[in-house]
Amino acid sequence: MIISGGENIYPAEVENALYSHPDIGDVAVIGVPDEKWGEAVKACVVLKEGKTLTEADVIAHARTQIAGYKCPKSVGFIPALPRNPSGKILRRELRAPYWEGKDKAVN
Repeated sequence: MIISGGENIYPAEVENALYSHPDIGDVAVIGVPDEKWGEAVKACVVLKEGKTLTEADVIAHARTQIAGYKCPKSVGFIPALPRNPSGKILRRELRAPYWEGKDKAVN
């Protein structure tokens, strides 16, 4: 769960909204540090082969599917999501670079 400005945001809900975009092949949503809100929603997106999207395209699509406070504030495009042998997304590997040097993984 991501806590942004006192609101609880469930990554699965945001991911389901983003999966509805025809050019998105895979997605993981994580919380990253934010000075104002504590955590901000970040989408890590894997595009389908041959497709292109911008950060603004992804955020605009999310806004048509879910409440504004749940929408990603930033989007990172990556070639593949890290997974364990059983196929579960390793969110801690996606979060690690953003929380480096912090005492705790929540602001």
